[in-house]
Amino acid sequence: AKLKIFTQIKSHSKFPYALGDLRGPAGSRPRFEDSPPRIAEDPSDLIVSKGEPATLNCKAEGRPIPSIEWYKDGERVETDKDDPRSHRMLLPSGSLFFLRIVHGRRSKPDEGIYTCVARNYLGEAISRNASLEVAVLRDDFRQAPSDVVVAAGEPAVLECVPPRGHPEPTVSWKRNNVRVSTKDERVTMRGGKLMISHTRKSDAGMYVCVGSNMVGERDSDPAELVVYERPVLVRRPVNQVVMEEETVDFLCEVHGDPAPTVRWRREEGELPRGRFEIRNGNNLRLFRVKEQDEGTYTCTSENSVGKTEASAMLQVHVPPQIATKPRDQIATQGRSITFQCGTTGNPPPAIFWQKEGSQMLLFPGQPPSQSGRYSVSMSGELTITDVHPEDSGFYICQAISVAGSVLTKALLEVEGGPSGRIPPIIRQGPANQTVSRGATAQLYCRVNGGTSVEISWEKDGERLQGNTPRLTLMENGTLQIDTDSGMYTCVVSSTTGESSWSGMLTVRDGGSSVSRASEFIQLPGPPQKPVITEVTKNTVTLTWQSNPHEGGAAVTSYIIEAFR
Repeated sequence: AKLKIFTQIKSHSKFPYALGDLRGPAGSRPRFEDSPPRIAEDPSDLIVSKGEPATLNCKAEGRPIPSIEWYKDGERVETDKDDPRSHRMLLPSGSLFFLRIVHGRRSKPDEGIYTCVARNYLGEAISRNASLEVAVLRDDFRQAPSDVVVAAGEPAVLECVPPRGHPEPTVSWKRNNVRVSTKDERVTMRGGKLMISHTRKSDAGMYVCVGSNMVGERDSDPAELVVYERPVLVRRPVNQVVMEEETVDFLCEVHGDPAPTVRWRREEGELPRGRFEIRNGNNLRLFRVKEQDEGTYTCTSENSVGKTEASAMLQVHVPPQIATKPRDQIATQGRSITFQCGTTGNPPPAIFWQKEGSQMLLFPGQPPSQSGRYSVSMSGELTITDVHPEDSGFYICQAISVAGSVLTKALLEVEGGPSGRIPPIIRQGPANQTVSRGATAQLYCRVNGGTSVEISWEKDGERLQGNTPRLTLMENGTLQIDTDSGMYTCVVSSTTGESSWSGMLTVRDGGSSVSRASEFIQLPGPPQKPVITEVTKNTVTLTWQSNPHEGGAAVTSYIIEAFR
């Protein structure tokens, strides 16, 4: 019997060699225990730096032990076995070892596709192809980072494309020569971009893009990240209410980087010309404010990264004033009359009317009172219809607001009322006088008006009650007092009205000069009868001659009283 051994023989046209016959050692037939080569470990692709050592592994099994040869790009590789000076060595294991990788601009003898071939007399085995590439990292960045300016709180992005290289370089970053860590959740690195969300002032600095591969690192030119701060209002202007002619300050304090500029404006128009100034670069002061200065004042703060505004209202209060005074009126019974009362002020004052001596107040829009005869319009006019004699008297218009109050009054006389309407006339009233301490003074109050006249006295506005050891009221109305300084007023009342006359009593220590009121017989004589000229509806001109008998003192003024 014969043993037949079938062996698959691989061949490749680009590996020139002669197999010969399939005989064993010394021409004998193949042994049973012999086996053709088999690649146990294929070489792996390599990327190596220029000048660095490198190894392409290749292990083969077979019996007898296969011989190993290497091929590059189809050409047999020369090793130290062929040339002792070669930088390539074939190791006993079959691996190809490079003492250093040779690589130049024009010559690249070590870069290529390598194949390991194992042979024995039973055949050959070919490994998979393995590439050997030389790593490269150029110097010039395809895109270097640029300076970036952001506002604090905004995201910042620095972009970088590293130099060309093989393998493709990875990108990292340095800030002020310290590696930037992604442990900070605000920091992200992706595709050559450095992204910082919610930037802080502390993120500012000089940033360098670092391109790296196995060749080494390349640093870009530095780029500056500037983190500015938007303007932030530290003190805002507040609404203000002031009186007319006062001074008002609006504050506007801001922080920011770079230092913000501050501008003021008035929403309703220009700032008051000649009556404002900007203090400390930020704050607005208004002088002698007027009602027309009211409005909204806005502070605008701005720098290169932001802008902010704040506004405040100014209200200017003006005390009420009477713009149109009511005029005294004479009306016939049964007619209607209207009193005007125009007012100004800010805020606009409330207006109401009151008859002197009455507790009743009359307001605009109020339902008609007094049997529907009294009414006040929304503009403040008082109308009385179907006037009666008892409507005669003074009517007071009062304007009131938070800024103050003012009043004015006018007289209404209704013809057809009771006769004898002339109030009592004081013929001689108390005169100003100075007396020595301890002396007795007499203050005169002599009137025309008959027995129905009632005379009373007031001192400094307070009514004097009855006789006292220091005070005696005589039957003729004269007040006799032991010296007591003050303003004494004689008040004369009757059914037709009331009159008053005041005089100042001054008490001095003994030895002082004393002036007493002139006796009645020393009073100056009355002037001649007045001459009436230039009579109009509302005015009359009077002229008269003084009396040559001046009495105890010269006449300095006259009092005119008119009665109907």
